Amino acid sequence: MSHEAPEKPPVLMTLSDADLEALAALEAAHGWVTAGSAARLAASLRAPGTLVFGLVADDAVVGYAAMDRQPFEAELQAVLVDTRWRGRGLARRLLAEVVEQARAWGSERLLLEVRVGNASAIALYRGAGFEDDGIRRGYYPPRQAGAVREDALLMSLALE
Repeated sequence: MSHEAPEKPPVLMTLSDADLEALAALEAAHGWVTAGSAARLAASLRAPGTLVFGLVADDAVVGYAAMDRQPFEAELQAVLVDTRWRGRGLARRLLAEVVEQARAWGSERLLLEVRVGNASAIALYRGAGFEDDGIRRGYYPPRQAGAVREDALLMSLALE
């Protein structure tokens, strides 16, 4: 059995309750069990100020980005692309959709937090024009038992 992703590019769509099981499975498969729960994902899919964009290939969600609308800003809550689909620009595609939606909402800035150790995500965000705003010490729970909490890098993109 081959583990290579098919060549047909995934389709970008807004996800709904019908995609809850696929989202939870994607997060669990990538070690996001502590970050995401079915209840939290269900709340995100139903919240009026939240949008969840997904990339779907062969009826499977292979990536997603969740964002929240706030009074003057928008916040990127999560971006995840299945490891088999990485290196194809899909996270960049999801991020571009989030930026476009934040602009359509009239948001002044797009905010996010990222683990300081996630170099590829930080490079993605900086490449898209995000700037560092600060550090939130000990924000993320440890990835493994016995490890220390990880700092969050706060970043933002001016949209005006």
